[in-house]
Amino acid sequence: MDTKSQLRERLRQERREHVSALPNAMRGLVFHRPPAPLLDLVPTDAVIGLYRATAHEAPTSAYAKFFQENGYSLALPRFAGRNAAMEFAEFFDPWDESDCEVGPFGLMQPRSDAASMTPAVVIAPLLGFTDSGDRLGQGGGHYDRWLADHPGTTVIGLAWDVQRVDSLPVEDHDMTMCAIVTPTRFYGPFA
Repeated sequence: MDTKSQLRERLRQERREHVSALPNAMRGLVFHRPPAPLLDLVPTDAVIGLYRATAHEAPTSAYAKFFQENGYSLALPRFAGRNAAMEFAEFFDPWDESDCEVGPFGLMQPRSDAASMTPAVVIAPLLGFTDSGDRLGQGGGHYDRWLADHPGTTVIGLAWDVQRVDSLPVEDHDMTMCAIVTPTRFYGPFA
């Protein structure tokens, strides 16, 4: 089996190639509305933690708009600095991101004056996943540490189908997801 580092390199390349081959119109249609099995995992009054997708990650903007239009509060990851722990903060403008600023990793995040929030449901990015809920992240451990500090959080991965692998090297600190959504399939829920 490849090491995590080798897997990350390979999966980043495969994801980049997959997304680059998609027509722009197709990218706008996938992940348009959360599927019913995902919605079944979301309590009525939950704060939803999302991520701000990069060009090759599964997009979250339509999910953010859907959840906000249906009365849910939203939160995005925020970092006070490159070595700071990840926290979630209020995100109220999924259309124009007027409430965001560039964070220390070059990604848009809630402004420093946005209220901290603790999501009950986290939609998490990933590089790779198994059909049993194992997740390979970017390698910083931000989500694993946050989830370890917030047991009971429902974590749902968003991914392209090409990101599914048969197995991953799993360590004690790696957090398993409750479910995964791809453009063609819903995996889970996992116990």
